[in-house]
Amino acid sequence: MTNRFGVYYSTRSSETELRNSTHSTPLIQRQVNDWNAPVRGFYDFYLPRDEIWIYDMVNGISWQRRKTKGNVPPSMSGSCAACVDGVLYLFGGHHAHGNTNMLFMLNLNYRDGDLFWERLECKGTPPSPKDKLGVWVYQNKIIFFGGYGYYPEDSIGTFEYDETSFGNAGLPRGWNNHVHALHLHNLTWHRVVTTGKSPSPRAAHACAAVGNRGYMFGGRYRDSRMNDLYYLNFDTWEWHEVIPQGVIPAGRSWHSLTQASQDTLFLFGGFTTDKQPLKLPCWETEVVAHSMCQ
Repeated sequence: MTNRFGVYYSTRSSETELRNSTHSTPLIQRQVNDWNAPVRGFYDFYLPRDEIWIYDMVNGISWQRRKTKGNVPPSMSGSCAACVDGVLYLFGGHHAHGNTNMLFMLNLNYRDGDLFWERLECKGTPPSPKDKLGVWVYQNKIIFFGGYGYYPEDSIGTFEYDETSFGNAGLPRGWNNHVHALHLHNLTWHRVVTTGKSPSPRAAHACAAVGNRGYMFGGRYRDSRMNDLYYLNFDTWEWHEVIPQGVIPAGRSWHSLTQASQDTLFLFGGFTTDKQPLKLPCWETEVVAHSMCQ
């Protein structure tokens, strides 16, 4: 169960991408938190990784900066965060030495006035090291989809190499359409085998859960930004492609998709195939009627 309280994780970005850099913004208890934010400038770099910014959505007065302690995650971009019962779980990302599949936890209930990070060691086989993946929360599970990173050990699902990564110093990387679930009651990874028409491999897409469905829109594959819409049934693990009525939003990556009501999703922003940031219009889709409107 997630509370009405938001944790906001932002990434390193260049000046060109700063206007639409990706953020993972789950809701928990009427606060929004921002960690490791980017700075505008000619070069890419990270802000201090031991600080978190909190915004009170009830009073809406100002941002507050809080220092964190414990096993603080390394400075990373493209990590994926989700909040469950006042706890922030942070997975994956890309740091100075490549991709990672480390999992961290930050209890947002202060302990003697401080916030403490912990690195979690889980049972089962974790996802391969990756960044720019999507996430849903359902029945005490955190469910991850897609991303960009290293080739996985298993052959379930689809992985497409990025040929431009072959000349890099590290291992070659690529896009995938894999689904993994983390069971929080026993901290065990589960590699999900899905049925139905799966989305193609992608990264920097956006996800939102409505009931027992996990919706996913857009994302990047190679040089293209997509505008397709799918949902995954969490009870049957079956994928369904949604063909909305009306005008369809432009293909994009680095956008946000948020549940606005029990039957409505809100789509905002992103980065086009032409590498232009999107601001307006905003889009809504009715998940029952599957119609799009600006």
